[in-house]
Amino acid sequence: MGFFIEVMQEELEKAIAVLEKGGVLIYPTDTVWGLGCDATNSKAVEKLSKLKEREEGKSYIVLLDDDRKLNRYVKEIPEVAWDILDFVNRPTTIVYPQGINLAKNVMAQDGSIAIRIVKTGFAKRLIQRFKKPIVSTSANLSGEPSPKKYKDISKSIKEKVDGVVSLPEIKAEEKPSAIIKLQIDGQVEIIRK
Repeated sequence: MGFFIEVMQEELEKAIAVLEKGGVLIYPTDTVWGLGCDATNSKAVEKLSKLKEREEGKSYIVLLDDDRKLNRYVKEIPEVAWDILDFVNRPTTIVYPQGINLAKNVMAQDGSIAIRIVKTGFAKRLIQRFKKPIVSTSANLSGEPSPKKYKDISKSIKEKVDGVVSLPEIKAEEKPSAIIKLQIDGQVEIIRK
């Protein structure tokens, strides 16, 4: 167990160095293996979009480690969000009406922002240590299946990133997060179950 913790610490340090330099990283999220970067750095987000071959204007999911940090990145949090966060028992992304203090190209064209609070695992530790939100998108080209295991990530993606978290034994969840969109007036829309 001590060896694994030591390896995890090394991988955290390497991952943080990549993020601090505006790089793109392959890392295990709380759902699937993902591509990530500093969610406050527009050049890093642009680099990620090019790497993923994603069409312009599509927003990303942002990961935070603690719901108490939501006020830093969401202008106004609908009351119902707190109930959802208290009661969900699986990874759930909430789309809030207006993001703030994030790279513009991480948000949707209408200014909304998708944020998931990570409760466990490597991604939570990474966000805690990095002290900023990070982007989360599946480690694949647009339109390809999301990788659940490290071995499922294509060689072409691995060759394009600035860093890879070398913890291949970590297996992701069986499916991506649920996505719920909220309006200021309390309206709730289920986008993905």
